[in-house]
Amino acid sequence: MVRHAKAGSRGDWTGDDRKRPISPKGERQAARIVEQFQKVAVTAVYSSPYLRCVQTVEPLAKSRKLEVQQSADLAEGRGVTGLYVFFNNADLDDVVLCTHGDIVWELVEDLANRRVLPAFREQFEKGSTWVVDVEEGTPVSARYIAAP
Repeated sequence: MVRHAKAGSRGDWTGDDRKRPISPKGERQAARIVEQFQKVAVTAVYSSPYLRCVQTVEPLAKSRKLEVQQSADLAEGRGVTGLYVFFNNADLDDVVLCTHGDIVWELVEDLANRRVLPAFREQFEKGSTWVVDVEEGTPVSARYIAAP
């Protein structure tokens, strides 16, 4: 699960927040995410429909000849329950999900509560990734990859 790359300031953006793009730094992060996933199997790429999320994983999807599939379950404010739609789908394996900081925060808290992580770890900077292994809908392990 990837948190979207650096976007322009929410406070400076006057349009619909769902259309706020990633910044030049975010574009560099998105390109480096491709490198980070170079040796990882990726069968599908899902994203929140917010532009900044889609733009974050577009280079990765393109490098794998995949389309970014947008899902409202990954949208800001959906909470960790949106992630479990994916975790509970036995047909999905080796997928990349791109979402927002609030959902990443809830995921990390949930993983700590389930004792998948030894303690709550406040690691979810923009452009960072949590690799979560899921068995029968339940997270069993997780590791953090810092933002590029």
